[in-house]
Amino acid sequence: MTDAPGDMLWKVIAGELPLPPVLSLLGWDVVSAEQGRVRARFLGQREFYNPGGFVQGGILSAMLDGVMGAAAVSLLGAGELITTLEMKTSYMQSVRDVPVIAEGWVRQRGGSVVFMEGTLTAEDGSLVATATATGRVVRPQSPAAGRGEVL
Repeated sequence: MTDAPGDMLWKVIAGELPLPPVLSLLGWDVVSAEQGRVRARFLGQREFYNPGGFVQGGILSAMLDGVMGAAAVSLLGAGELITTLEMKTSYMQSVRDVPVIAEGWVRQRGGSVVFMEGTLTAEDGSLVATATATGRVVRPQSPAAGRGEVL
């Protein structure tokens, strides 16, 4: 029997499994986590700067995607995965090489659709960006799909 993705998430948070490479690259450091909600600290590194000298917006979106996705994963069962259908990010201010806190939560989960929200704030509590996303819960089929087997 395989672990549910949510079980694996808790093992990553506990340091028992490695971080996914993209979260490691972004500097993911969990602040708190519970079912359906994750807060993580990131650092706006200089390597992420755009030509204007600020953290590029796509990097900020990736940080939000990371916490919203982790919040959704915390609610998945065995054999389920989440894939993002759409995501919208709104930016309130630019940031440089400062710590930011990203918080993501599941607003609602149905059988195959998950609605997520997230915020990104600077250390002083000021809002940097917000995001909403819709994800689809998928249950990948094995090559023997005709026999009703699920990975």
